[in-house]
Amino acid sequence: MEELEAIRVQKLSQIRELGHDPYPTFYRYTHSIGQAVKDFGPKSAEELEQSPATVRVAGRILAHRPFGKAGFLALSDGEGQVQVYAKKDQLPERDFQLYQLLDIGDFIGVEGTLFRTRTGELTVLAKELTFLAKCFLPLPEKWHGLTDVEIRYRRRYVDLVVNRDVRDVFVKRSLIIRELRHFLDERGYLEVETPILHPIAGGALAKPFKTHHNALDMNFYLRIAPELYLKRLIVGGLNRVYDLNRIFRNEGISTRHNPEFTMLEFYQAYSNYTDLMDLTETMITGIAEKVCGSRVVKYDEHEIDFNKWTRLSMKEAIVKFCPEKIDEAALTDRATVERLLKLVHGEYDPRMPLGNLVGILFETVAEDHLIQPTLIYDYPIELSPLSKVKSSDPAMVERFELYIGAMEIANGYSELNDPVDQRDRFLAQLQARERGDEEAHEMDDDYVRALSYAMPPTAGEGIGIDRLAMLLTNSTSIRDVILFPHLRPE
Repeated sequence: MEELEAIRVQKLSQIRELGHDPYPTFYRYTHSIGQAVKDFGPKSAEELEQSPATVRVAGRILAHRPFGKAGFLALSDGEGQVQVYAKKDQLPERDFQLYQLLDIGDFIGVEGTLFRTRTGELTVLAKELTFLAKCFLPLPEKWHGLTDVEIRYRRRYVDLVVNRDVRDVFVKRSLIIRELRHFLDERGYLEVETPILHPIAGGALAKPFKTHHNALDMNFYLRIAPELYLKRLIVGGLNRVYDLNRIFRNEGISTRHNPEFTMLEFYQAYSNYTDLMDLTETMITGIAEKVCGSRVVKYDEHEIDFNKWTRLSMKEAIVKFCPEKIDEAALTDRATVERLLKLVHGEYDPRMPLGNLVGILFETVAEDHLIQPTLIYDYPIELSPLSKVKSSDPAMVERFELYIGAMEIANGYSELNDPVDQRDRFLAQLQARERGDEEAHEMDDDYVRALSYAMPPTAGEGIGIDRLAMLLTNSTSIRDVILFPHLRPE
């Protein structure tokens, strides 16, 4: 590697000696390569010959095939790729000498006329070459053959150069975000920004990152959710708000978890969780169709059909997928739930309340079966300290989660807007913290005060953008849809 780099450094010196500026400040092109291919790709060889088109394009050399006094380059700017034909009698002497010093990975600008080769490939007959930047490290020859996939994540800049599919994933991810914004904007939502540094960690059951502000001499937490700030805005009269934000949780890393990820949270006044379940079906189905061109999407070995949605209560899901035949009433008996957990090898702390045990039982027996779009609703109160209690069952709250591909994609509920009940729930969370639960909520007196000014009936939801991107790009690891995922040191 050091020898190859030394050769390329020497070539740069020779390029300078030819009088080329090796790092010019700009290059004026007439077309991106993608645009040139779009505009002229449909034209036949005869049409290009009869109406010659001159273009100036720029990009990175991905292939170099010299043939004595001529040769071909494959030039890409990420948007598209075009062939360049460099011929000694068509170029100034200095430019042909430059061509002979080029390496794969270098950036160049090319001016020339378009034609088609005998094989029909759209090609620029070079009339002028401009050197733009030197690549000192050789690009990998067989990137797809690497066995250490972490190198692709660590050197995403190279992965994007040589793997067109990777670029397509992130283009599609950007489209997903744009369509989500468009969907909410069209329905009267206002995009807002909430703090990343929080004096109190709240809005989700998660372990936060902690930092210290020197000037204020106080600790802050990186945002684990924007929820409590968004609901303060509902109190203030902003009836439909959303925040597309970065979330930080000091938890494990896996194919579905990254300590820093992207979340969409939105809140709608005068609504409940059934309203958001309806909206979620419409939103996610429409986005899948726009981004993928179909309502049937391939994910791993499955075909996800967004024409077919299912709704099950958490208890219904447990009954449906439990290996032992039970009814919903059995899930109100602690001894039965503990016995079932042992049967399915579910891990739990015997000090946990019954609602937590029911939640673990659901995760153990049901989650892996939720491949097609499924809304799971009505959760035990212990799992949802910010949700409104069901009037028909005070042990349950009006909450739902969306599962697709056996992954939780979204979480929503009717928001608790009773300040007295909210204070009591916070106090119960403090007791959980005293028992060692690091994810339990802290007391947020200002949020209780905000509710005391009255918040109308409200429903809110969070959607995991990274997991949604995984589904719609057929990526089985969250690292494949995050440009720079967090990794252990090399």
